[in-house]
Amino acid sequence: MTTPLVDLEGRSPWSVLPPLVLGFFMIMVDTTIVNIAVPSIQKAFDANITDVGWVNSGYLLSFAVLMLPAGRLGDRYGPRALFMSGLVLFTLASAACGLAGSIGFLIGARVVQGVGAAMMTPQTMAVITRVFPPKNRGAALGVWGMVAGLATIAGPVLGGLLVETWGWEWIFYVNIPVGVVALIWAVATVPHLETHKRYFDVVGTVLAVAGLFLLIFGLQEGETYDWGTITGPVSIWSLIGAGLVVLGVFVYRQHRLGEKALLPLRLFHYRNFSLANVSAFMISFAMIGIFFPLVIFLQSILGLSPLQAALVNLPASLLSGVVAPFAGRLSDRINGKWVVATGFGFIAVSLVLVYSVLSPDVSQATLIWCMIPFGFGTGLVFSPMVNLATAGLDHRTAGAGAGAFNTIRQVGSVVGSAAIVAMLTGRLASAIPDAARSIAPTLPSQLQAPFAKIFSGGDLSTDSIQQGFQPPAGVSGDAAKQIGAAAQQAVGDGFTVAVKDTLLLVVGALVVGGVAALFMSPTRRPADAAAPAQDAGESAEEPAAV
Repeated sequence: MTTPLVDLEGRSPWSVLPPLVLGFFMIMVDTTIVNIAVPSIQKAFDANITDVGWVNSGYLLSFAVLMLPAGRLGDRYGPRALFMSGLVLFTLASAACGLAGSIGFLIGARVVQGVGAAMMTPQTMAVITRVFPPKNRGAALGVWGMVAGLATIAGPVLGGLLVETWGWEWIFYVNIPVGVVALIWAVATVPHLETHKRYFDVVGTVLAVAGLFLLIFGLQEGETYDWGTITGPVSIWSLIGAGLVVLGVFVYRQHRLGEKALLPLRLFHYRNFSLANVSAFMISFAMIGIFFPLVIFLQSILGLSPLQAALVNLPASLLSGVVAPFAGRLSDRINGKWVVATGFGFIAVSLVLVYSVLSPDVSQATLIWCMIPFGFGTGLVFSPMVNLATAGLDHRTAGAGAGAFNTIRQVGSVVGSAAIVAMLTGRLASAIPDAARSIAPTLPSQLQAPFAKIFSGGDLSTDSIQQGFQPPAGVSGDAAKQIGAAAQQAVGDGFTVAVKDTLLLVVGALVVGGVAALFMSPTRRPADAAAPAQDAGESAEEPAAV
């Protein structure tokens, strides 16, 4: 029987794991499930792509920025209290999301959901680390990591099924019974653990939230304000600049605080840790960048149902789950950087294939085959990348390193969401009118003016894109059908160009992530670790400094 590190009144430490992984499963599902519902949410609230982009960005922003402070609060007040409080908040916010009567209310509820997720996530790892003895801790963390993989696979498929069967609201309502069960289970099994008084950097937290919000708002709303003035002297570029300055002040403050910092900068003296964070940022950027535009394209242009759209990536996701365990073992035998870089290469190849075949009449089967290298690549990247990030950290820095790594990975998702929304909306604003101008000369001369009138407003509704266009007043019969078909073709062609251009941005991020992996230094395998160094409490590897 496994002996726990704390008094569990005769219970096995494995009894603590179910509520932790159940809560974590909800969190990870909610990072992927919403993408599949984007067109349905757009239609429900008559929202544009920028507005619906905030449904993702709001959740990811509060989740990413508050994870480090939540870890410190868990040390001070106990991981059990923080986990259960976060679970209650997340569950209530899920109900609020489903009941939302406007896109603004939905975005606000998603921000609160992200706060709950940030409160829970650090506590799951903290409880596992403090309850399980070292010989069983790896297995427990393996189950924790497997849950994240299953959530990535289950999220889109579950979302497609719920949206198609009961409506988009149910991607949030489904969290309520799961949250209640996890809470009851947590009350019964998660132990009270010793607390520690640690410095809590309120100013640093405010700086991080403010800086990232200004940066993300500027990126995501740039097209809305034509990258110019918002009001008075405030412009998009001044917000982006202010965000960067505030983040610079945050970094300076972390440097001054030293060991008390939310983000200990000394971690970045290790070359592998720094470069692995670059790779993690870029892969998270890419994951958002691939699925957000592709899901909209699949449903709005190809006319697939939410479930059919989710099934396009299911084979790749399953392949990723099969490859991941072998990738971890392979990185123990050879230099892990080659495994990670190869994974980035496969993902980039997959996107190039998608780019080459994407058109308004591409088949679902063709896209499924193009996504297969994506599944193989993601399976190769994640586990070896985490190993490379933490290989040079000793027991004194491992906890802070894990927190910083997870935070930067989530920040990559936030920035990716904002950048992809900005790129997609910007390209749509020009690509669809360009396509319409190209198609107009193919129509009879008397139909060209009514055809141009459809696009004169500059803002196409979701209903028009998904269900067809209403011709201008006074146009009927065959002329109306001809204009409607030409308009649909223009949107399909323009949307295709916009999505393909957006995918090029993602390929660029993958190249940066892959190059960062190539510059990582070799790490010793566990069997080669020097015992004296470990006895001294130092890392078996002497990492290279940046």
